[in-house]
Amino acid sequence: MPWTYDPQNIFARILRGEIPNKTVAETTHTLVFHDIRPHAPVHVLAIPRGAYVNFDHFAAEASAEEIVDFHRTVAQVIADLGLAGPEGYRAITNSGVSGMQEVPHYHLHILGGRVLGRLVDPA
Repeated sequence: MPWTYDPQNIFARILRGEIPNKTVAETTHTLVFHDIRPHAPVHVLAIPRGAYVNFDHFAAEASAEEIVDFHRTVAQVIADLGLAGPEGYRAITNSGVSGMQEVPHYHLHILGGRVLGRLVDPA
């Protein structure tokens, strides 16, 4: 599947330092920062530093090092934010028009701190 990456998307600009962010964690391959429009008491975004459009693009083309770094960083952030454990959290990624993706750079929303309700209403 061909993916077209827009290097002017807001997350690419954040990664280049053109737009400030409230950083939670950063590594060689990953940046995690607070969402500017939080939908829960805790709402952070995890993004790879590489130019990946969505999850399947990242999973198909990222190096093993990028994939491991991304997931281990997310796990550490979940622990650091106090979300690991019985209360839990929600991790969401959107893709394309039907998935309501707003920024064409792979990103994982991590939300917690309250009961979040149903993810999708039954049809």
